[in-house]
Amino acid sequence: MHFEPSDEQNLTRQSVRDFAESEVAPIAAEIDREHRTPVEVIPKLGELGLLGMFVPPEYGGAGMDSVSYVIAVEELARACATTSVMVEAHNSLAIWPILHYGTEAQKRAYLPLLASGEKMGAFGLTEPGAGTDVAAMTTSAVPDGDGYLLNGQKVFITGGGYADVFVVFARTSTEGPAHKGISAFIVDRALPGFEVGEGERKLGIRASSTPPLMFSDVRLSRDALLGAEGQGFEIAMRTLDGGRIGIAAQALGIAQGAFEASVVYARERVQFGRPIGALQAIQWMLADMATEIEAGRMLTYQAAWLEEQGRPCSVAAAKAKLYCGQLASRVAGMAIQIHGGNGYTEAYPVERAYRDAKITEIYEGTNEVQRLVIAKSLLADRSRGAAS
Repeated sequence: MHFEPSDEQNLTRQSVRDFAESEVAPIAAEIDREHRTPVEVIPKLGELGLLGMFVPPEYGGAGMDSVSYVIAVEELARACATTSVMVEAHNSLAIWPILHYGTEAQKRAYLPLLASGEKMGAFGLTEPGAGTDVAAMTTSAVPDGDGYLLNGQKVFITGGGYADVFVVFARTSTEGPAHKGISAFIVDRALPGFEVGEGERKLGIRASSTPPLMFSDVRLSRDALLGAEGQGFEIAMRTLDGGRIGIAAQALGIAQGAFEASVVYARERVQFGRPIGALQAIQWMLADMATEIEAGRMLTYQAAWLEEQGRPCSVAAAKAKLYCGQLASRVAGMAIQIHGGNGYTEAYPVERAYRDAKITEIYEGTNEVQRLVIAKSLLADRSRGAAS
């Protein structure tokens, strides 16, 4: 099956590419060196509708489809992985759970502000002792009067340094299976007892803000509860399905940018009296890069299409993220090889792509988690086993 984007999706690609090349690419190296989040682009992202892509127009959003969303994330990552994850985390991890699990009052209170970029959102799930093992979380929200008291710590929170609204997961019950006692809450940054720590200095996506969050007797109203008590694990897992599609798109964009830079370099770099693109070794690397990127794009768009149709997409999302995360690392590595010693320096963007690529194999579910999701599905499919 060959995916053919619609005219509207092609328009999204072109408009985001134009924006990324004019506004994002020129500052990408600078913000990486300085570990500085480019908050100055947030209003511009809001004007383009990129901060409310899933949000229906009645809540002030762009009402885009899921494939348009991954196209937008891909195009931003092609220029700057940091900017792409700012958009991805805001849409997939903060807006999506409010849109799908929030009350009408919560939607009207938060979605218009998030869609415009007047407020930014973040997702508080990971803890020092609870990364892949979500059910091991210790952050608690103890019922207190007509609300809750929130205590605990979260780490590696994308966008935490500048976000105003957080979807935070905490334990509301210690009875029964551990994952059944987790609930989700919408937490405003301004609440007393809520502190944001210093951001991490990282190998890649250096300009992405990922600080810890600390909660000390933060008083939440009953209206802060997102979904029902005990529904938090379900909300987190369903949110991460869509988030993984977004990370696959980010990885795809990193790979595309590194590939395009390699094609240009292969045409221009002269050795032995001719462009290195005339050498079969370089040609084969470029051919492999192009083929693998196209395969990753099909996996990613297929997963996004399934999500848009309301069909099960957990396994498709896992396949897309697993493949594209590895793809980004492979392609960025080949890009440096094509660039030779130059590629190992900050003077060329492939060095940054190589560092940025690795995180796509880790966050929102490691490669190993994606393999578990895929394998569990294969082994549970009796008809597939019988056929084989």
